[in-house]
Amino acid sequence: LTFDHYTIRVTNLDRSARFYMEILGLQEIDNRTEKSHIRWFSLGEKSELHITEGNREDISTNVKVHMAMRLKNFDAFLEHLEKNGVTPHTSKGEPNHITIRTDGIRQVYFKDPDGYWIEVNEAELLYD
Repeated sequence: LTFDHYTIRVTNLDRSARFYMEILGLQEIDNRTEKSHIRWFSLGEKSELHITEGNREDISTNVKVHMAMRLKNFDAFLEHLEKNGVTPHTSKGEPNHITIRTDGIRQVYFKDPDGYWIEVNEAELLYD
C-alpha cells in the first residue's frame, strides 16, 4: 500500500493554488482529469495534493486533522511564514508559538486560506 494523494475542497481555486505554491513551494502538475475546477500539486515521491473548488459548508477543520510535511531548515521556514503574514500555531492551536516534540523535533501549524491545518516539522533531520 502506497500513499497516492490528498484532496481538499476550497472556495477560491486560484487563491489556494497561489498559497500552496508560494507558502509551501509546491509544484503544480498536470491535472489528468482536465476539469477546470481541480488543480494538482506534487508532494514529492509520487504523492499529490488535489485542490477542488466548490461548496465547503459541510466541511469542518480542526488542528488535530492536518497534512504534515518535513524539512531540514526549520528556522528559514519560520521566517518565510512571517514574511508572508502566516501566523504560526502550536499543536493545540495556540497562535504565535511552535511545538517541540518529546524527541526534540520542532513543529509549526498554520492554516491555508480555507482554514485547513498544515504542519511543517524538522523531522527530515532524523533521516540524515
